[in-house]
Amino acid sequence: MRLNADFSHFACVTPEEYRWVASPSAGVERMMLDRVGDEVARATSLVRYAPNSQFSHHTHGGGEEILVLEGVFADEHGRYPAGSYLRNPIGTGHTPQIGNEGALILVKLHQFDKDDLLQLAVPAHRLPWQPDRRAGLTYKMLHTYHSEQYGPERVSLERWEADVTVSYPTLSGGLELFVLEGSLWESSTEYPAGSWCRYPAGAALQLKAGGSGAQLYLKRGHLAAVSLSNL
Repeated sequence: MRLNADFSHFACVTPEEYRWVASPSAGVERMMLDRVGDEVARATSLVRYAPNSQFSHHTHGGGEEILVLEGVFADEHGRYPAGSYLRNPIGTGHTPQIGNEGALILVKLHQFDKDDLLQLAVPAHRLPWQPDRRAGLTYKMLHTYHSEQYGPERVSLERWEADVTVSYPTLSGGLELFVLEGSLWESSTEYPAGSWCRYPAGAALQLKAGGSGAQLYLKRGHLAAVSLSNL
């Protein structure tokens, strides 16, 4: 399967475009955002777990990055409420086992550098917002890593006040975002909460928070090598 698989072009999925598909495990559905491969794939997805569901044990052959959006994600290592950020490097494994709350997660698979070995479980919902040098912005840094394969990766949460405008003159390593709260505007297009957008390396853009502000997951600097490859 190839879905939004040309990383040299802009890609976006908004909530009205969601199409949930069943996974191999009962009670677990996926909304695929980008994908290169079949069941084992380089993929970015929303995954929705029904209450008291589970996913079979699996090993992360290419690493796994998770942001818990709703409910409580859980496995044999712990319970992670909404706002938690997890990184499971290549070679790690687990068995997701979800309780009564159910869970909705944003997950990225097979996107780790082989030398990025740091396993993380960050309670980002408990971290204080830090002031940014740009007026009207605060942030929480989640992860940074300079990858020879994927470039200088930087993952953060950002909170933009109402109508704040941020310019990116040249995205040398690309930018990927998910709107967690509020909305975001690019020119005359509004991206509401639940929107996922991917901007390729070399893009230039200007984004503006909506009238109620915006809270975002942002991943940047990681798409330069991918844009040039033939995945």
